Amino acid sequence: MSTMTTENNWETLTDVVVYDNPWLKLHHRDVINPAGKPGIYGLVSFKNKAIGIVPLDAENNVYLVGQFRYTLNEYSWEIPEGGGPLDEEPLEAARRELKEETGLVAESWQQFARIHTSNSATDEEGFLYLAEGLTQFEQEPEDTEELQVRKVPLAEAVEMVMRSEITDALSVCGIMMVARLKGI
Repeated sequence: MSTMTTENNWETLTDVVVYDNPWLKLHHRDVINPAGKPGIYGLVSFKNKAIGIVPLDAENNVYLVGQFRYTLNEYSWEIPEGGGPLDEEPLEAARRELKEETGLVAESWQQFARIHTSNSATDEEGFLYLAEGLTQFEQEPEDTEELQVRKVPLAEAVEMVMRSEITDALSVCGIMMVARLKGI
């Protein structure tokens, strides 16, 4: 029987940045893996934190944002989300993203999760917030965003997740965790 360890049992021999833009870096690494054998590893390093917000009104309706996702070549329903600079408090990014994408401003904020979006290939760290006490203002989307906002009961958003109509990792995690927190 092998002894399990929680320590890093990988050795990085080389780290070459093969692509770099304002949002991410792609690293190619030569490594020695936990079995002691040489190998390679690709790592996507993000230059922002992933921020997701579950805006919930007094009637347990959640506000979803719909947009065409270029990477998937399909339309996607999601919770409001975006990137927060690494040196910015995640809550500040959450407030900004909620207002930009939905026009909503929340009185009450609760961070309920810290997640890694795909930890086998990226170091992206995500933060999820529950936003309540909502007031509607004008949307302020970025010029790259063509967004629709849809209000649905939280229970229906859970069903959308279960039918794979919502597939975005932050959204799935956020909706299911808030539903659990709210007893739905």
